[in-house]
Amino acid sequence: MYCSIPEIAEYLRMPVSQVQKYVLEGRIHSVYDGEQFLINKDQFTLYFKQLELIKEQIDEYRSEPLPPDRDIKDED
Repeated sequence: MYCSIPEIAEYLRMPVSQVQKYVLEGRIHSVYDGEQFLINKDQFTLYFKQLELIKEQIDEYRSEPLPPDRDIKDED
């Protein structure tokens, strides 16, 4: 599904100017139809999946208990 830059900016929750900059730099793949740049919305699906996976991994890491410190000496 191809969308215009303003539609993609809304989808990504980014400013339109930033999406335009990324398109012109080639960081976001697009097609120019003679009037406007069109961007395939599906190219961001993998990005969002990877982002969710990373968030889950961070949450798992943060929920692990800290191991006991071996350097603590009992002074009794």
